[in-house]
Amino acid sequence: MQRLIQAAVDRGASVIHIKAGDVLRARIEGKIVKLSNQVFTEEETLKIALKLIASEKDRERFDEIRDYDTSWGLKGVGRFRINISRQRGSVMVVMRVIPLNVPTLEELSLPMTLGEIAETKHGLVLVTGAVGTGKSTTQAAMIQWINERHKKHIITLEDPIEYLHSEDVSTVTQREVGVDTASFHSGLRAALRQDPDVILIGEMRDRATIGTALRAAELGQLVISTLPTPSAIGAINYVLAAFPEEEREMARIRLADALQAVIAQRLLPRRDTDRQIPAVEILRVTGAVRDCILNLSDVEEIMGLMESGQEAYGMQSFQQHLQELVQSGMVDYEVARTAAPSPSDFELAMQTLGGAAPDPTRGDVQL
Repeated sequence: MQRLIQAAVDRGASVIHIKAGDVLRARIEGKIVKLSNQVFTEEETLKIALKLIASEKDRERFDEIRDYDTSWGLKGVGRFRINISRQRGSVMVVMRVIPLNVPTLEELSLPMTLGEIAETKHGLVLVTGAVGTGKSTTQAAMIQWINERHKKHIITLEDPIEYLHSEDVSTVTQREVGVDTASFHSGLRAALRQDPDVILIGEMRDRATIGTALRAAELGQLVISTLPTPSAIGAINYVLAAFPEEEREMARIRLADALQAVIAQRLLPRRDTDRQIPAVEILRVTGAVRDCILNLSDVEEIMGLMESGQEAYGMQSFQQHLQELVQSGMVDYEVARTAAPSPSDFELAMQTLGGAAPDPTRGDVQL
């Protein structure tokens, strides 16, 4: 089994699928591909699942478990974020590959503005995007940026722990929900008493956690967390919607004061390699953006500030970054056009920049 997993990782697998009655499959270059001829039996799949569960107590009550999240490491290969579930009454295991080394912003092709954001003294920073768009990896790279440059105490609350951070210039305390603390909310409340400079929250799942995260940001810590929204503006609406109507106005004031930046991302196939590259939207909360949040301004006004703040503040919309990725040759024109919030606006913008219509025989743009 370990040889199969290592072979999958060597071939560039990002996710590995093991299911009773099926062969080993993995996601490579964004596609699910077959990697073996062996069909796993129910007994074999159950044995694999039990091996991946570290807690003896959880193994003993496995018959009661329907969905289970954990992490697991294979020496010399990497760490894996594990989900164990059932389908048609039998066990299924999905293993998301986490590299052994924490990647840097440069290695991930992320804008260097994220390094500036990571050095913010206090406030709330949100990393957003759909499932599987690399939010946790971006968070880890930002924590690594701080870890390599500043003498701080960083506390992470994760479910489960993914990347393992070494003690570089900073000291890093990593706590796993369900193992080291009961929940994100309880772990976050405890973190406020543990002398933190930076707190990473794997996910803000409920109003209590969001409220405590705002409080931590107001008390002078830098709080970095994720939300499952596709855009920066969507993240603001998500936070406000978590509060009941009678508390929403106060939440708006608190968010406008605490929020420092929102980073929204999605992954696109890179043109020159088998890897994927992030398309990133960056909203930094300037005085003008803060006024928009307070005054219930419409989406277009915030979008305009985001796009006009590219040179001065390092902000950018998805469309601006997609244009850069096409112009640099990293992403095909048609891939970027399809990913754009408004494909027609993207086409017009590319023409304005000097791009011609895509060549149908090549599927890219001639610049």
